[in-house]
Amino acid sequence: MISVVHEASDARLDAFRWRDRQLASKADRLEAVGAGLFVAEGDLVVGRAIDAGCTAIALLCDESMAQHFSVRVPENVDIFIGHEQLRQDVTGLGVPLRATGLFQRPPLTDPDTLVAQSHRILVAEAVDNPTNLGAITRSAAALGWDALILTAGSADPLARRALRVSMGSGLTLPFARLSADDSIGALLNRHECTSYGLTPSSDAVDIATVRPSAPRIALLLGSERDGLDESTMQSVHTLVRIPMHAGVDSLNVGVAAALAMYALGSTIS
Repeated sequence: MISVVHEASDARLDAFRWRDRQLASKADRLEAVGAGLFVAEGDLVVGRAIDAGCTAIALLCDESMAQHFSVRVPENVDIFIGHEQLRQDVTGLGVPLRATGLFQRPPLTDPDTLVAQSHRILVAEAVDNPTNLGAITRSAAALGWDALILTAGSADPLARRALRVSMGSGLTLPFARLSADDSIGALLNRHECTSYGLTPSSDAVDIATVRPSAPRIALLLGSERDGLDESTMQSVHTLVRIPMHAGVDSLNVGVAAALAMYALGSTIS
């Protein structure tokens, strides 16, 4: 149902202003049946959320996007049309997006189920920066990786900033989250997955020389501050590095992830 709104303070738009913790609690983000909400910012991301089968709750659009999306969502979904200043004020982004969508979070996938059906698996250990995770997610989807496994300390791929940076890739790349008690190594070993841990250590193997031949591989990434946990590094089959020059010790984890995924994934048919 399409409605025109004139005031940014309209109570019907409150949820579009919510931050991530208001949209979905920590419990919601761990819920297997799908709980809480997420916001898709931009007409491209809104379209990808709809294409991914996510349940739309409400949309805030300009007139052309309202007409465009009205035939792609059920009739009972509220579609609000607002002028440029209103849309800019509501999202707080400083730009008037043509479309912003409020959606129900999809249910989480079981980690074992996801690994079992995947061949190129990316593991993010304590990657807690949403911008970095968004960049990693976008690269993983673009480079043909099948799955993203998150540890308990990693950011949410459906957080507003992560989803915006990934251009909606967090909706197309299947992901699962481990609990604090789950072991990354045990999960990968259960599915006979050959694992590679990315580290700046000079003792690691130059990733350009690695030629994976196993049918299922995993690339493990750690946080920018601490890298992979020591126990995680001991559990992987091979530690790999991207050689650095000019006194630079490492790359941003998002950039490093893209290079490593390309280097490992390009050798697999």
